Amino acid sequence: MSWRIAGAYFESCNCEAICPCRMIGGVPGGRSTYGVCYGALSWRIDEGHADDVSLAGLAAALTVRYDDDEPGSPWSVLLHVDERGDLAQRSAVEQILLGELGGDVLRLPWIRKPRHVIDVCTSAIRLEDGPDGHRLLVGRSISLSAARAVETDVPVACGIPGYDQPGTELYADSFTVDDGPFQWELAGNCAFASTFEYAS
Repeated sequence: MSWRIAGAYFESCNCEAICPCRMIGGVPGGRSTYGVCYGALSWRIDEGHADDVSLAGLAAALTVRYDDDEPGSPWSVLLHVDERGDLAQRSAVEQILLGELGGDVLRLPWIRKPRHVIDVCTSAIRLEDGPDGHRLLVGRSISLSAARAVETDVPVACGIPGYDQPGTELYADSFTVDDGPFQWELAGNCAFASTFEYAS
């Protein structure tokens, strides 16, 4: 199957800004701030297809957790796919983001490492960006907003959208999650906004 998705990317985790997992000034990242990392990743697909199925206008979010010191550092993930998609569209987005259709997503950590997929849910997802900052809402499960950029003189990049994609490190204003086994309330932790493009 031929597929491509591209658009806006927004994430936050419990690490301190600048997240030590990032590439900072061209130097690859390392361990998370506290050894155990949990957060949410999200994608707004502005352009996309899987064969002849259009994926433009849809979104997805992934709630995640991993422990740096657990052997293999496996990821626990819960995937949300956009309720606006029909069955074929939702299935394609799920298969792409879980690595089942191959392509350059195979480099992503929850695909190349051991993982536990807790669930795949159909949810209302809004990923917005504008002059007032970035905001993610996933049903009643995830609420994330970030507007204040981290002041730095060096480029910061994230491996998930791709180190070739320019982005902005941010401080999260509010990050609340109540999503199955994942529950937390954070503020002032790291966030990151960028663009992404994945394809096969």
